[in-house]
Amino acid sequence: QVQLVESGGGLVQPGGSLRLSCAASGSIARGWYRQAPGKQRNLVATFTRGGNTNYADSVKGRFTISRDKNTVYLQMNRLKPEDTAVYYCNAVRLGGGDVWGQGTQVTVSS
Repeated sequence: QVQLVESGGGLVQPGGSLRLSCAASGSIARGWYRQAPGKQRNLVATFTRGGNTNYADSVKGRFTISRDKNTVYLQMNRLKPEDTAVYYCNAVRLGGGDVWGQGTQVTVSS
């Protein structure tokens, strides 16, 4: 059974930190995307097939993606209001095809 369990979103002040986690079963967790209201879903940080990391330019130096077995983490530091979005975990099914988590809200506001 394919399942993604996300956690760690919330409300934080500008300059603060949050850590998201995504535990995958029946699939291989790959990374994080985000979608702000009225905008398309965009890549935040992912692992490539070769195990390297890939970051959006807007988060480089502030966000760090890591992986422990089949749980993927996103450490977000120095958060900005423009980081406000619903963050989605992305994984690949063992038989192929993308899987998406239910999304977790991150709000950066004073």
